Amino acid sequence: IGVSNCVQPGSFQDPSQAAPVRLTQPMGRVPRAWSCRVPVSEAPKPNLVRYLAGEVAESAEAARAEVASFVADRLRAVRLDLALQGAGDAEAAVVLEAALATLLAVVARLGPDAARGPADPVLLQAQVQEGFGSLRRCYARGAGPHPRQPAFQGLFLLYNLGSVEALREVLQLPAALRTCPPLRKALAVDAAFREGNAARLFRLLQTLPYLASCAVQCHVGHARREALARLARAFSTPRGQTLPLGFMVNLLALDGLREARDLCQAHGLPLDGEERVVFLRGCYVEEGLPPAGACKVLVESKLRGRTLEEVVMAEEEDEGADRPGSPA
Repeated sequence: IGVSNCVQPGSFQDPSQAAPVRLTQPMGRVPRAWSCRVPVSEAPKPNLVRYLAGEVAESAEAARAEVASFVADRLRAVRLDLALQGAGDAEAAVVLEAALATLLAVVARLGPDAARGPADPVLLQAQVQEGFGSLRRCYARGAGPHPRQPAFQGLFLLYNLGSVEALREVLQLPAALRTCPPLRKALAVDAAFREGNAARLFRLLQTLPYLASCAVQCHVGHARREALARLARAFSTPRGQTLPLGFMVNLLALDGLREARDLCQAHGLPLDGEERVVFLRGCYVEEGLPPAGACKVLVESKLRGRTLEEVVMAEEEDEGADRPGSPA
């Protein structure tokens, strides 16, 4: 099941027609502790990924954008080295799963200020898609078992939410995989996203485990803008109609009233005091990209005291992902 290298979540294109993508990127100061004493080709791959997830990704010595660029570069080297060494599919899948989980997490942690850092969003998105492509090719060759496959096929769909091609590829998977809870929930999220059913979509997003929330985070801003536009069409009147901001917080799974106020003001909607928004006809506007919130409720809170290393190396145990053919 091949996957084209994409530069935007939810979009597919022929790699031969894509513009050249930089494979490396100059970084700022790299903490000395991050320097690898041995080449990637000589380091045990699971240990290297564990180190990147446990030490580098959690580092407070550098900006998150620098961390993401460094981790992405090292993980890409791991993927290429696995291919060059001809590692078996079962062995490679375990390493690729941990590597992809780490990359999804560090990209999700970039936050709204990432554009001002050294991280290249297009490059990072392309590397995530490369990671999905390598891992799903391992799955497709049939060597297994792959206990985490249902969860990672679900991550693939969530990262490419709204993509017809991604949905088609998932629907072509064996029925035993599609009926596993992680994939069933990912398909439900995709359906709610396509239907524009904000209430159902954000209820589902709040039930996703941590890695799934990281995968879908890149679509949250767009989904909130679409929901706000529908509310504006439904409630706007010439004299203005008010709505409690608390309702917006609950509907859109926002982090609090402050984020709700910022979202409304970013779209031209006036406020009535500190806790109500006014839907006045002709005020709603869309300029630039949707505001990117911190997503503490939808993503960060789901770590529940675990470290990223624990999640990356054992997500299926922590989140109770079901195996194909299990009673669930």
